[in-house]
Formats: sequence, structure tokens, C-alpha cells
Amino acid sequence: MAESVVLDGIPPEELEQFLAFSARVQGTNISPQTLLATDYLNHFNEIIMLIGMIADIPECFEEAMAWLPKTYQEHFQDSQFRDKDLAIEAYNHVPTPFKKPFEDIIRQMNVMVVIALAQIGEVTDKNELDHLPHLCTEASYGIQHLMDLASAVIHGSQKVLDQGEIDGMLLDFTASVEVNL
Repeated sequence: MAESVVLDGIPPEELEQFLAFSARVQGTNISPQTLLATDYLNHFNEIIMLIGMIADIPECFEEAMAWLPKTYQEHFQDSQFRDKDLAIEAYNHVPTPFKKPFEDIIRQMNVMVVIALAQIGEVTDKNELDHLPHLCTEASYGIQHLMDLASAVIHGSQKVLDQGEIDGMLLDFTASVEVNL
């Protein structure tokens, strides 16, 4: 049974291609509403897990530092996702009301990872390992919160934080960590 899609907010110039791809992704793990796949978030699950482990196993920091941001397309090029070629192609037709907030959230997740790893590195270099549990918890929580927002967009929510609110989360995270260091 085909999933119905909501067309509210999709610009008319994007509608024809969106509808064509929405039909093509039916029956796959790509959302016909947004043309996005949650599999991309597995890339961030990896770094959340690594950051969470650093508090108990500081040696995981090196592995976490090896983690690199990947674009949506890069993730799928490197993945074993069954419909990876379709996911890559469909991304070019993700409607603006989903693509812009999704990309904004992903950009902030990447920034939060970089900041978190820099702060963890600083604490580790100073051998102040007693700060690691709080720092790692705050970082994991903040990245996970943004990942939840990205997931909501992937599933068709247009009710996400605006860029100012996302930036505010990043500032809150940074302030929370600095107060406790």
C-alpha cells in the first residue's frame, strides 16, 4: 500500500520531480514524504557511542578523533544500504522545506562533535579525567538531541527548531561544559 504524502509547503517548481521520486522510493527505507533515509543517522550514532565510551575508556578518544563528518551522499556512497544509489539520487530532489532544516541540523551536529572532541582533548591533555563523565554525557546528549530533530525532519516534520534555536542549543552546550570544567 502506497504511503500518502503531504504536499504542503513544497514549492511548485520542485513538485513534479518530488512526486516522481516519491513514487520511486515507495517500499524502500527512504521516506516518500521527504526523500530522506534514517540510515544516514547511523553515521552520528557511531560518534555518540564513541564519545559516551570515552568517560570509561579514555583510549576511545583516539578512535573518536578519527571520525570525520560525511555528507549525506558520502555516507551512502560508503554504505551497504540496499537502496544507496536511489538515496543519493533522491537527495537532489528533497523538497526545500525538509532539505534546509535537515542540512542546518546536520551542520550543527558536526560543529557540536568538533567542539566536544576539542574539549575532551583539552581535558585529557591536562589529565583532568574526573571531568570526562560530565563532558561526555553533555556532548552525547546534545548531539543525540540534534539527531532526534534530524530524524523528525526525515519523517516529515516541518515543526523543527529555527536556526537561532539550534545555535542556542550549541551555545548552551558549550556554556554547560565550560561551567563544569
